[in-house]
Amino acid sequence: MNERRGERPVRLSDAQLLDWLQLARSDNIGPRTFQSLLQRFGSASAALKALPRLIAKQNGGRAIRLAAREDCEREWEALRRQGGQFLTLDDADYPQTLRAIDAPPPVIAVRGRLDVLARPMVAIVGSRNASAYGAKFAATVAQELGEAGFVIASGLARGIDESAHRASLATGTVAVLAGGLDKIYPSENVPLAEALCERGALISEMPIGWVPRGRDFPRRNRIVSGLAYGTVVVEAARRSGSLITARYANEQGRDVFAVPGSPFDPRAEGTNDLLRQGATLCTRSADVIEALTPVIARGPQYQNGAPSADEEADLFDTVAPQDEVNDAIAVQPVAPAFATSVAPQDFVERLRALLGPSPVSIDDLVRATGRPVAEVQAAILELDLQGAIGRQGGNRITLMP
Repeated sequence: MNERRGERPVRLSDAQLLDWLQLARSDNIGPRTFQSLLQRFGSASAALKALPRLIAKQNGGRAIRLAAREDCEREWEALRRQGGQFLTLDDADYPQTLRAIDAPPPVIAVRGRLDVLARPMVAIVGSRNASAYGAKFAATVAQELGEAGFVIASGLARGIDESAHRASLATGTVAVLAGGLDKIYPSENVPLAEALCERGALISEMPIGWVPRGRDFPRRNRIVSGLAYGTVVVEAARRSGSLITARYANEQGRDVFAVPGSPFDPRAEGTNDLLRQGATLCTRSADVIEALTPVIARGPQYQNGAPSADEEADLFDTVAPQDEVNDAIAVQPVAPAFATSVAPQDFVERLRALLGPSPVSIDDLVRATGRPVAEVQAAILELDLQGAIGRQGGNRITLMP
């Protein structure tokens, strides 16, 4: 990448942006693999040129297929016609809070005002089947937080999300979509989506034309929480998607606020559980403002610290949305000698032989092989592209059966 996470980036040229988009849209290239490829080969263009050689060495595993350049050009033109644009991790306008999370989306599509993305955000989420009280509370908190200078982030769903967006239209609100920017869900919120673009923005990491699937909503939720310094959960049943957003917020090191509810209302079971688990009690907007003021003054904290010249992001697993974000392998940059070549196949096989069903840390593999970290990471990248490794917590990997 052109910049280290945490430094001020610059806008890419059109050709570089198309390279990023093509790499991001390629099958089974997720945020972690994307970042490790950029770190290994130096640019999206170089990674695109190197991938065919890596794919040719695959023996089963993930089906890596490069996106067609023409498809990416058509998508870019379609987004332009809608008045939108792409932002990458190398763009100055990419939200700093989102850039700070583990495995941020490398490319996002945005419609609306970019300046709103630079302001501090609070996410407000909750039940689609909201009670009258819950909808009113969400609207009140959203309006007061907006008047205090916060942008409200949510998922444009029915119920609590919709109430929060409507109440903050005048002060700025951001809606994150599970599908493409042209596939608003639910469809009855298309007028709301158009209205919020006047002083806010629509965001999606999915391609134009993408119809949201069930698994795309947790992916969206990680962006909602990633944009915000804190997430307020107003109403949520025990298996609510809003609890997924709260979990992501917690894992991203962000504050989680929960609004208490009646023990007789199933819509309060999830929020009451969050309070028992240590979430911050929220009964008024001042609770959020008081808690987040010192956090905002410090700025977004990069997960595991902002990678330095000898530290980089994680490989990516496409098994399930929660696994895509939670389980990680720390990836070190590759030394210049390996920047344009693949890892020696004998060493890749040696590394494979050291793995098994029990999780092994990267540090242990470096010690066991006696090889440089960069060379170990190069072999891990190839095993990852082959679908040969799985991930556990604590930067550990296992051999897939």
